[in-house]
Amino acid sequence: MKNKLPFSKQIAFAIGQLGWSINMGLVNSYLVYFYSPPEGEGLTYRIPQIAILGVFTVIGLITMAGRLMDAVTDPLVASLSDRHKSPKGRRIPFLAKSAIPLSILTLMLFFNPVDGISAFNIIWLAVILLTFYIVYTLYVTPYMALIPELGKTPDERLNIATQISVTFFIGTALASQAPLIWNAFESLGMEKIFAIRLTIGILVSMSAIFMLVPVFAIEEKKYCEATPSEIPLLKSLKSAFNDREFLVFAISDLSYFLSLTMLQTGLMYYVTVLLELGEAFYSQLFIIMMVGSFAFYPFVNLMAKKIGKKKVLSLGFIVFVLNFALVFFLGKEIIPLSGRMQGYIIAAIAAFPLAAFGILQNAILSDIAEYDAVINHNRKEGIYFGARTFMSKMGQMLSMLIFTWLLTFGKDTGNDLGIRLTGPVSAFFCFLGLVFFLMYNEKKILSIYKK
Repeated sequence: MKNKLPFSKQIAFAIGQLGWSINMGLVNSYLVYFYSPPEGEGLTYRIPQIAILGVFTVIGLITMAGRLMDAVTDPLVASLSDRHKSPKGRRIPFLAKSAIPLSILTLMLFFNPVDGISAFNIIWLAVILLTFYIVYTLYVTPYMALIPELGKTPDERLNIATQISVTFFIGTALASQAPLIWNAFESLGMEKIFAIRLTIGILVSMSAIFMLVPVFAIEEKKYCEATPSEIPLLKSLKSAFNDREFLVFAISDLSYFLSLTMLQTGLMYYVTVLLELGEAFYSQLFIIMMVGSFAFYPFVNLMAKKIGKKKVLSLGFIVFVLNFALVFFLGKEIIPLSGRMQGYIIAAIAAFPLAAFGILQNAILSDIAEYDAVINHNRKEGIYFGARTFMSKMGQMLSMLIFTWLLTFGKDTGNDLGIRLTGPVSAFFCFLGLVFFLMYNEKKILSIYKK
């Protein structure tokens, strides 16, 4: 039995997620907005704003290709990580080599070569985004595979999942403050485009430092059973998807991430188009969601231990479905509240499900991976997290395709049907995720601890 991970090392591990969540928060929240901005926000179009075959937009196709690349490489990186033989372990070497390149690529996404619509910008965005997702996978998939190895019991894994959920929301919240920061730079006389790039440069510099913390703080072989798996990629991947509990969890995860990505990508539009408020209000909403989520973390952790992770996460699904559906009515007279108050309510309602999903999904998957390791006597945590992220990123890919298609129905003030439709569409896919998650057999997975 390897050493138990001390609390200080748990914090060091969680800081790694703080780093990569900043990068992903910047890409998820601002990439589409940067290349396809609504009118009146002081940004110029950088790629053609057309619908190909009446469905596919240029930004939609590129982001979809990026997500597809991300999804396809997940199982490959997971298998490489499971089978990696290094004196420093199976996972940490991947983190060490990918941390700094990931932050650099994030910055490059917002430094397109031509100021205005150009084919060079299309090529630049496509190449950099595809590379970004490959490097992102090289860090995140091995990182997540460490959770079931560092946590020796369900409660330990739940605690680690809680800690990385905290740092995930801190990272996402830091990314959400980007409009506030670049507005401050604009007030000093900077051009908006320069202010945006300077802001992102500051944030990605922080992210690189954070991602390197677990590399230097955690001696993997001291705390993990880092025995390389001998199972080849395809056989390992097939065994994961043949696991019924993993399969229903993964399909549920795909549906959830489809709905969440659509909402996250649309939030800037909800603020500026539906509520007709300034970009800085976007930052306020993220602060509310972050603080609210933190308030629910002890509750989620405690209730998951008392009544089970499945019940708590199912409730999270239900609350999210209702919240997503409300988006369609934002800014309409049917809600007799000011735009600011409507935004505050949406953010406050989202606090509990964000806490539940942030903590419990990784904890549940860690339980599934540990169950497989005990029953089949082969540790392939990486492939479970790789297969899971393949499914979740397929959901994100489909989300970007659907979202950018919906934008063709209206994304500007007074012509906003497309933006409004993202709410009920998100609600539908979130409900679908709940249906599949209810099929998950939690009692079976936890039965190994009752013998």
